[in-house]
Amino acid sequence: MTFAGLDLHKKEVEAVLLDEDGRILHRSRFPATRGALEAFAGTHLSPDSTVAAVEATTNTWPVAAILQPLVHKVVVSNPLRTKAIACAKIKTDKVDALALAQLVRTGYLPEVWIPDDETRLMRQRSTERAMLSADRTRIKNRIHSVLHQRLIEAPASDLFSVKNLAWLKALPPESLDSFGRDCLDRHLRQLDRVDQELAALTAQIAVHAHQTPAVKLLMTLPGVDFTVAETILAALGDLSRFPTPDKAASYLGLVPSTRQSGDHCYHGPITKQGARHARWLLVQAAQHAGTHPGPIGAFFHRIAKKKNRNVAVVAVAHKLVVLAWHMLKNNEPYRYAQPKTLQAKLSRLRILATGRKRKGGLAKGQPRPEQYGKGRTKAVPGIDDLYSTEGLPPLSNPVKPGEQAMLERQALAAFAASVREPKRVARGVKPKA
Repeated sequence: MTFAGLDLHKKEVEAVLLDEDGRILHRSRFPATRGALEAFAGTHLSPDSTVAAVEATTNTWPVAAILQPLVHKVVVSNPLRTKAIACAKIKTDKVDALALAQLVRTGYLPEVWIPDDETRLMRQRSTERAMLSADRTRIKNRIHSVLHQRLIEAPASDLFSVKNLAWLKALPPESLDSFGRDCLDRHLRQLDRVDQELAALTAQIAVHAHQTPAVKLLMTLPGVDFTVAETILAALGDLSRFPTPDKAASYLGLVPSTRQSGDHCYHGPITKQGARHARWLLVQAAQHAGTHPGPIGAFFHRIAKKKNRNVAVVAVAHKLVVLAWHMLKNNEPYRYAQPKTLQAKLSRLRILATGRKRKGGLAKGQPRPEQYGKGRTKAVPGIDDLYSTEGLPPLSNPVKPGEQAMLERQALAAFAASVREPKRVARGVKPKA
């Protein structure tokens, strides 16, 4: 068995090859291109007896994809943990490549999971959407800056609504100098372009989400839309990597940091390790889930009363990951989803992905409902009927004794029963998350 350590850079790769006893068999430096990688692997590596080690960086995954059919195994290391193990006072590319080879030879290299092609694509889409959202925010901040620098008072409502965008474009010359007008027009054109690109990418994500049962399953969680659900799936990848839901929460950095020595143990803020964008979206989802009238909302208020709102929001984000793990593992949707809210979320996804609206109205010969003519109302199915209509798995019955005791203790038994019953609600009333 031979062991190869490859120190990857944007333009070049430093490689070293060791035998089982740690003796250096070969050293070389070559361009970081497909042809050069294939030529190096064809000359020096073996598909039956070579283990190649690389660090996780910008171009790691395409390099790993090229090497996988050409070597026995590709090991991708966690760079932070590798640095903690193999820290050296002299740091060069040759030293780094040799450290990777020695660690993988001795079995001490802290490796990370290599995502499959679909998970990698989901991660790329999620990251690209986050970057476009950040670009849009920066452009909006520049527009605000143009107004502040000229003491122009912006409307109290959303500056980027249709009405206020028209106000920006029609600002009179006496309130805006010529250079300011040029800057504002430039930023508005950039904002329009970014909005178009963001809408196009969101539509691509919606098409994939509509075809992915796991995304629709996670959308049953309060505060979780298809973009959040897809980001969670992309971050977790293969669920079998996490034996417990707390391991999944730890992977996303949503567990308290711990410092323990002797008799002293300190639990501090969350670790903030792992996928930062997924963690941020979960925290944003938790802001909405805190208004849910079911168990998640009750949990939020209980923590907020003992601690504070920020702690409660992060605790709910942690709980969302735990619930997502159980739902994906058991292939079961959330039991306490608000039917009207969930119906609206799934309808938005369907319309965005397919452009089709579900046909309503009465079938020929069907009598009108008793409520007809007594005000604008809308029929909302029970959660079981809604899951059946949307092609989601059924809920397990009955409720487990511990879960039932929790509902009674939190005075939520009536709510749990109400979400399973069909009802009519007034149109135009916005439901809670």
